[in-house]
Amino acid sequence: MSLSSHLEELKRKHQTLSEAVEAAQRAPSADEVRITDLKKKKLRLKEEISRLSTT
Repeated sequence: MSLSSHLEELKRKHQTLSEAVEAAQRAPSADEVRITDLKKKKLRLKEEISRLSTT
């Protein structure tokens, strides 16, 4: 897998997590623990994308 395709995959996963966070926050019975977990995963992906983009 090339670096550019790996970055694209990470960006897709980041977008999916972003959508999941938004959906979870809109839910009437929002699970704060789940939302926090999704946000942490999203942040880790963002950091990985940033790290790979600067190399």
